[in-house]
Amino acid sequence: MSAPMMPTGGELVDFEAEGEEHWVKLKLKDGSVLKFKSVVSAIFRVGNDPNTGLPIYAIQTANIVRLASVPKELVVRKQVGSYG
Repeated sequence: MSAPMMPTGGELVDFEAEGEEHWVKLKLKDGSVLKFKSVVSAIFRVGNDPNTGLPIYAIQTANIVRLASVPKELVVRKQVGSYG
């Protein structure tokens, strides 16, 4: 994984994930099923809210999508030797 890109004025904050990263199953109208999850790669403290004083965090993530299943009629195979 590449080094995180720090926001201007941000401070990288170490973290430890608790629990499991869960996949969300998405059933599409065309019959396909996708699996999706978002993985946190970095967290930055970028300042404080001027009204509450609470810290503001920016989170860098990577979205992962897997094709779990697809109806056979949606699969298009390129024929060997065909042009164009």
